[in-house]
Amino acid sequence: MKKRLIPLLGALLILTAGCGGGARDAVSTDGSTSMAVVMAALGEAYREKHPGVVVNYSGTGSGAGVEAVLAGTCDIGLSSRELTEAERAAGAAGHLAALDGVAVVVHPDNPIRELTLPQLTAVFTGLITQWSQLGGPAAPIAVYGREAGSGTRSAFEAAVSAGGRCVYTNEYGSAGDVAGGVAANPNAIGYLSLAAVDGSVVPLSLGGAACTLENLQAGLYPIWRPFLLVTGPEGPRSAAAGAFLNYALSPAAAGPIARAGATPAAP
Repeated sequence: MKKRLIPLLGALLILTAGCGGGARDAVSTDGSTSMAVVMAALGEAYREKHPGVVVNYSGTGSGAGVEAVLAGTCDIGLSSRELTEAERAAGAAGHLAALDGVAVVVHPDNPIRELTLPQLTAVFTGLITQWSQLGGPAAPIAVYGREAGSGTRSAFEAAVSAGGRCVYTNEYGSAGDVAGGVAANPNAIGYLSLAAVDGSVVPLSLGGAACTLENLQAGLYPIWRPFLLVTGPEGPRSAAAGAFLNYALSPAAAGPIARAGATPAAP
């Protein structure tokens, strides 16, 4: 994963201004922190085709991104979960750009490399509290996850049938913070977007299926969620935003999305 993401670092430097971008042909996007790498890839590829357009990105979380597009403070919201009934009733429309695996990760020194879904549920709901119960070292398990309202958290808890029952040692505001926390603690376990996994943590296989793009595409890996581009009741707020949205949902965007570690929705 790490080598694949290196070419996107330049794009990440550009996609930092958030919803307040003032360029005449700027497109402002706001929302899911898990979509940062995908948005960097899309923005870089789009800029190569349309040098006069700047795609700004602000990572505030899925719920905040939907709120922003409904309030008209950004052009496109970013959600890594399905929209709620209330959001749809308010006029939000989700456009599927990609599918993303939710990787369960541990420290590289941890010998555990595979869990079953029931074991994972037991760990995150506090029924299993020691690594020795899973064949690992005699050490307590530190359970790390995302904050309430995170699309990653919603997808993970739904997949392990533990909505509202997870017992966290620490909760973090971004995928990068989860990765950093797990990388700093040999006894930690956490979850984050497959697109955000790098060499600092090790993704576990679940039920015999590794968290890879191939297994995600084949339907073998059990924890995944949508990457949605969200518009408000009036649709795209500008011609530039509409053009970028059309590109991001087209087959032309499949290459950049795949290079960012996600599975394109378009062929």
